[in-house]
Amino acid sequence: MGNDDFSRLELSLPAATANYRYFRSLIEPSTRLLVLVKANAYGHGAVEFAGMMQAAGANYLAVALPIEGLELRKAGISLPILVLTAGTDFFEEIIDYKLEPSIPNMYALKGMAAVLEKRGIRDYPIHIKLDTGMHRLGFMTAELPELCSYLKDCPWVHVVSVFSHLAAAEDPSQDDFTLGQVHLFERNATTLGDALGYLPMWHILNSAGIERFPAYQWDMVRLGIGIYGISALPSTQLAPVASLKVKVLQVKTLQESDGTIGYGRWGKIAPQGTTIATIPCGYADGLNRHLGRGNATFSLNGHRVPTIGNICMDMCMLDVTGVRCAAGDTVTIFGEDPTISELAEILGTIPYEILTSVPRRIERIIVRQ
Repeated sequence: MGNDDFSRLELSLPAATANYRYFRSLIEPSTRLLVLVKANAYGHGAVEFAGMMQAAGANYLAVALPIEGLELRKAGISLPILVLTAGTDFFEEIIDYKLEPSIPNMYALKGMAAVLEKRGIRDYPIHIKLDTGMHRLGFMTAELPELCSYLKDCPWVHVVSVFSHLAAAEDPSQDDFTLGQVHLFERNATTLGDALGYLPMWHILNSAGIERFPAYQWDMVRLGIGIYGISALPSTQLAPVASLKVKVLQVKTLQESDGTIGYGRWGKIAPQGTTIATIPCGYADGLNRHLGRGNATFSLNGHRVPTIGNICMDMCMLDVTGVRCAAGDTVTIFGEDPTISELAEILGTIPYEILTSVPRRIERIIVRQ
């Protein structure tokens, strides 16, 4: 019995391809497209999704941590891989697996250069991160003179790109701030390029930036949540790539005299009786406990059925009174109906959090049509 007999995260190849083509249509043919597959490809399955993007024609991939890049290389992914949070202790592994580190400060730059010098490796590809207002990682404007001076005399690295990260590209009320970031980046990237004597790639646009500020696409753009089906523009109909589906384990009809349902006895049985379906999906599977007690509804045989009682670690109960169903029927937790955005609104969070909460024990299955 495979995992798909219980729970599975279906990845729609047609949806991912359609989303990719949509964002590709917004940029010039010469502009490179980097796809983010960090955090297990936003919960979709890094190896599976990276393979899909490599086949679709992506130019670059990006991960957060070196270990994520190692996983992709061991799985046979050959695209250039940018490590956004390279840290300071994994340069040996980064080099061994031909990963390309983001360098946000002098400490990391000198550490990387020292390892390269020790190994006699010159012109290793790195990416310089500039802080233009996100204030998380990156070189500040005042640090540029030291950076430029060091790079001019450092034969061990080659700056492939200079990049920064927009803090609020999706929010029209923050457009003045966003444009300020763009212009600061342009000035500082120019300063760095003049010092290097060659022109690295520039990139600052994320998914929302690609949709709302295409004039600043420059040499490359970074496609994150958009490729998975979430748009910054309400009028854009992207296709959800992931659908979390589970199969009903058991159906039973209870009478009021049977008591209550689930932990804490929060599930109340109606006077006329209640039929429940138990599914193998709980908070250990990314099903947030706040979706319990009727706060969310899922799709079952063409009907929306509410949760009943508390969500357990590995299971959840649904009120299926009046709905024809049986053990083995499929329940859709999220996908086209309900959407991930609907659940995020209920929880007061963003789709990212829900997607990245789906653990690896849920099998990822690529659906090709």
